[in-house]
Amino acid sequence: MIVAERKPLNDIVKMVEPYRKVLILGCKGCVTVCNAGGVKEVGILASALKIAAKKEGKELIVGERTLERQCDPEYIEQVKDVIGEYEAVVSIACGVGPQFLAERYPETDIFPGVNTEFMGGALAHGVWTERCAGCGACLVHNFGGYCPIARCSKSLLNGPCGGSADGKCEIDKNVDCVWHLIVEKLTRQGKLDNLLQVQPPKSWTTARDGGPRKVIREDLAQ
Repeated sequence: MIVAERKPLNDIVKMVEPYRKVLILGCKGCVTVCNAGGVKEVGILASALKIAAKKEGKELIVGERTLERQCDPEYIEQVKDVIGEYEAVVSIACGVGPQFLAERYPETDIFPGVNTEFMGGALAHGVWTERCAGCGACLVHNFGGYCPIARCSKSLLNGPCGGSADGKCEIDKNVDCVWHLIVEKLTRQGKLDNLLQVQPPKSWTTARDGGPRKVIREDLAQ
């Protein structure tokens, strides 16, 4: 799941300050799950913007729509008949949404209403944590199912650094040292010897460092 947080209201207010008719566009995908950009959040943001404008003695007309997804052209197309009615759009999808909207509707000013944080999952209600860095070459099977790329502060592949202590990372005593977790897991499984295999230097050509990535499924591409 892509985890995002809504931008501070003051930041969004400044974005839309020059406009008098704004569309808040939500997404029913990941940002709905993490309570950042679904139908409920669209309504909350719309109300907050109108209240902020009223306090300044201004009238702001705010429209509300939520798409199934903002990362698919077929769903972006669903606002083609209404988007021209607004001076600006605030997308509260992940960072993909405002980019897709800006490409499809180049004459409309598009603004991001959330900050996209990471790919992760829920630890508890209202608590999400990073689990994947999207490096393009998954190796978690070598580490007891844990990802040292995303969960080690230094992305170390051959053991912990010298700064970890009592199972915690040196950056924060509340952050688990993933290498401590890896060793504990493999010890319980009787597979600790697996770590004797030296991991070669990682090729980052499949990661973001190699430039914008694209996946093409020949059986699906038209």
